[in-house]
Amino acid sequence: MISYLTTNEYKKQLVAVALGMIAAMVLSALDYRKFVKLWFLYGPACMILSLLLFTPLGFGREGSNNVNWLDLGFISIQPSEFLKLAFILTFALHLSKVDDKINQPIQLLLLLLHAALPIGVIFIQNDYGTVAVFIFIVAIMLYSAGISFKYIAAVLVALPALAAAAWFFVLGPTHKNRILVLFNPDLDTTAGDQQAAGKIALGSGQLFGKGLFGGEYYYVPDAHNDFILSYIGQTLGFVGCMITIGVLGYICLKILANAHIARDNLGKYICMGVFALMLIHCFINVGMVLGVMPVIGVPLPFISDGGTAMLSMYVAIGFVMSTYSHSDKGYAVFYDKT
Repeated sequence: MISYLTTNEYKKQLVAVALGMIAAMVLSALDYRKFVKLWFLYGPACMILSLLLFTPLGFGREGSNNVNWLDLGFISIQPSEFLKLAFILTFALHLSKVDDKINQPIQLLLLLLHAALPIGVIFIQNDYGTVAVFIFIVAIMLYSAGISFKYIAAVLVALPALAAAAWFFVLGPTHKNRILVLFNPDLDTTAGDQQAAGKIALGSGQLFGKGLFGGEYYYVPDAHNDFILSYIGQTLGFVGCMITIGVLGYICLKILANAHIARDNLGKYICMGVFALMLIHCFINVGMVLGVMPVIGVPLPFISDGGTAMLSMYVAIGFVMSTYSHSDKGYAVFYDKT
């Protein structure tokens, strides 16, 4: 059996899960409306952590051009994971303040500037995977707030030109190769080799897999991180993969359902932001393993290794639980509303 994690890494992951569950329960009991108003505390704090990546404290994974990890001495964290949550809360508050004025050009411009600040910081880090996640979150939250179709149509018309500009003036050779390998699997790239190994491992488990313990497992680089689905395919087979995707899909649908019973637009926008976060993470991660999406370092929620990502996902669920427990149709913490 191939061991991807050391004993310390297992402990780190278990601690992150435990802290995440506690955080989710505590947040579910708090009124999200009061917490969101503290944006002047958590918003700047998350931005400062992200800016510290441009100091000697910032570093990237071996073989990656991204500088998205922060060494605090006693612990290493990924600030962008917390920045996503802070952005969802602050953007939801901004949208709720704008309300039905969203389609006024000045108000929409201010919303886009709000989104551009964190996206710009992440972009400078060369973390284009997280940039894609942010853009999707912005799009879904704006759509849920009732942005006019004329703006959507304008973006769709401009999309080919934006894609061409990104290809020629933004993406470097490494990022281009990660896209080209999708159309030419024989292209000699690390990402291509990883995807090829991932697809072989994914299919090697066949219907029911080789089991969690014992067996000849196919090695996949970073299988415990972004390619965890390939390991699930090996050990639990097609059935295990479908159950995993089904559970994650149910979580996304449940969050979407909670958005419809939120007591106000603020709660609705928070749920839609978390829904977008979960959905795009699942979509990109599964697509990477299947070889239909470029390898851009997006983990599978609640499953991939990474203490910061694990904790942030539980915190995100905690905010959704808060909107539910404080909705007119929900329940208040441990007792039903009447």
